[in-house]
Formats: sequence, C-alpha cells, structure tokens
Amino acid sequence: MATGTTFAHRHILGMEQLSREDIVHILATADSFKEISTRSIKKVPTLRGHTIINLFFEPSTRTRLSFEVAAKRMSADTFNISPSTSSTTKGETLADTARNISAMHPDIIIIRHSCSGAPLFLTRYVQAAVINAGDGAHEHPSQGLLDLMTVKEHRATLSGLKIAIVGDIAHSRVARSDIIGFTRMGSEVYIYGPATLIPKGINQLGATLCASLEDAVRDADVVMTLRIQRERQNDPLLPSLREYSRQFGISRHILSLARPDALVMHPGPVNRGVELPPEVADGPQSVILDQVTNGVAVRMALLYLVMGNS
Repeated sequence: MATGTTFAHRHILGMEQLSREDIVHILATADSFKEISTRSIKKVPTLRGHTIINLFFEPSTRTRLSFEVAAKRMSADTFNISPSTSSTTKGETLADTARNISAMHPDIIIIRHSCSGAPLFLTRYVQAAVINAGDGAHEHPSQGLLDLMTVKEHRATLSGLKIAIVGDIAHSRVARSDIIGFTRMGSEVYIYGPATLIPKGINQLGATLCASLEDAVRDADVVMTLRIQRERQNDPLLPSLREYSRQFGISRHILSLARPDALVMHPGPVNRGVELPPEVADGPQSVILDQVTNGVAVRMALLYLVMGNS
C-alpha cells in the first residue's frame, strides 16, 4: 500500500477539497489495493473490527455495491440503509437519523442523498468519517477519482489531455467532479450538451463550453457521455430521446473525430441507443467496465485513508 504521504482529510465531501497531491496519493493507494481483487481469496484484514454504514437515500447499483465490496474486501463490518427501510419514511429528519446512527458508534458513514450538501450536513451530527457517494447535482468524488484512475492507466498521464464531456451537464454531479479533477491534474475539459442542460457559470470550474458536438469531440483523448437525469428535471427540457440521440449521441461517426485511440467512458447506467449505441458502448475503445473495476480500488483507498485520520 502507498505510504509516505500524509492524508489530511477526515471526510471526503468533494473533489473541490482535494489538492493535486491528495489526488496523486489517493490514486497511488488505489493502485496498490487493486491487486487484491485479482487474488483467489479477495480479503485483507486492513479494516477488521471497523463498522461502515452505507446510507443511500437514492437508488444505486455500481456505487453502493462497489463501496460494500470495497469494505468487505478489507474485512470491515458493513450495514446498508435505504429510504424504504429507514425511519425517514415515518417522518424522521436527516439530523435525527444521523444522531441515532452516531449513537451506535460507526467508524465511517457513506451517504448518497438527493440534496446537495447533505454529506456536509451529516458531519455536524456524527463522530464518524463521512464519504460523499453523490449529493444532488453537486459532486460525486469517488466517481471522479475512479475516472481519473482509469484514464491514467490507459494514458500513463493526466496532464495535457483533451477531455470531452457530453450530455446533461446541469444535473450531473459526475460532470462537476470530473471537471474539477481533470483540470486540477493538468487536462483541458470541453463540454457540450443541450442548451437547457448547461448550467450558468460552468466555465468557472475550468471547463470550456463548445458550440457543437464536433468541436467538443474533435481530437479528444477521452469522450465521456452522461445519462439524461430525468428524475432531477421538474419540467421537460428535451423534445424526445430520439432527437437527443441524433444531436448529442456519440455515434461511430462522431467518435471518428476524436483521436484514433480515444477512450469512451460513461459513469453509468448507460441508456443504450440514447447516449451511446451498442457498437460504441461495447466497442474496443470503451473502458466503461474498467471504470467499474477501478471503482472498487478507489473506494478501498478512500476507506483506508479516512480511517487513518479517524
């Protein structure tokens, strides 16, 4: 495991709090943990005796399972709480939920919530370390880190790359974490999407808004598409999925404008035939499953590092 660098953070609330040195340290630690998942016995005693709670108020497959797998591979005791099984269905506030969980003395709480700022709010009521697994349209730091890890594995560097991010930028916490992370590591991020799904001030994070899909993708080293998050849209912001696919989908023709070895990425779940056709999603340039694999390693690293500061 990577050692020799002090990790200063007790909580992981967003990419914004992480310096370049923090990111380098996390990725090195994740790389050292990745080998554990290839063993015949995928278990180390690193977090034996520690308690981790997955507090997910929104549906999740990859993130929730990835955190649980990461914790169990380090021998931690894990417990899952979802909205349907929590007392929030009876009117309990998040603050009271936090107080009651804290009274059971967990070591780490991983939270996903529809409200931006919920993980920060949680830190005011618990003694445990808190990791943000996605809060509203704010941030998704572990996804940003696993995206960085995936690109670094395939490109050997995160500096000087062109990263194209296409889709529903306004509602994407992944987009924000990726923009912050890639620009902090020396890449240039270009974004494109429907005008109704581009938030004001997105350039303040360091991204360049493009006038066309072709401009965004041309000569890109990485092409990342984002899911249309209709569950976060109060009013219809798109004419139809067919129209979206025609104007904003990454077809093989559009992908041919990028570098010949460009990586195709997606945080999942993929709406096949909308953001990506099957031949691109499953094509030789796709590293979507590599992202999932690296998600376990990154989350093992985060659990290990925050536990060291607890």
